[in-house]
Amino acid sequence: MVASDLLLILAPTIQMTQEKIITLVDTIATKALGEKLGAALGPGSVILLTGDLGAGKTTLVQGIGAGLGIRELIASPTFTLVNEYHEGRIPLYHLDLYRLETGEIENLYLENYWEGKEVTPGITAIEWSSRLPYLPIDYITIDLQPDPSAGRVAIIKTTETVSLPPL
Repeated sequence: MVASDLLLILAPTIQMTQEKIITLVDTIATKALGEKLGAALGPGSVILLTGDLGAGKTTLVQGIGAGLGIRELIASPTFTLVNEYHEGRIPLYHLDLYRLETGEIENLYLENYWEGKEVTPGITAIEWSSRLPYLPIDYITIDLQPDPSAGRVAIIKTTETVSLPPL
């Protein structure tokens, strides 16, 4: 049994314990939320991002990078699948699963990023995370949804052992 098999077995039993809804009136607010996360989260943190095209997922990851002290331009890895940034406080691994099918994702061994295998532990941010065939044991989900009265909202949830930083 490989790690991904174990995670697939455990994933349905994971309980989400904290939920916070944050209104994001514009891209500046979205980046600011990301900056707070980047400044506060430690190595091994996993952020699973969901939301429609244009919802602000990449903008949020740009903020995470800024919070880590990364000055390099952070772009969507839609065609490269993974962008790695190593110049910050800890590495940022930015994954985008939009163009992949579940079977293709299984063969990428993405758990190497959140388990710190073969890479320096850092923050792993995964766009289109609903396509993951298995989940890490601990993670934060951020669902970016439109809000007609205020731009968008971020619905943030965590697993039992993950504490949200003050946001």
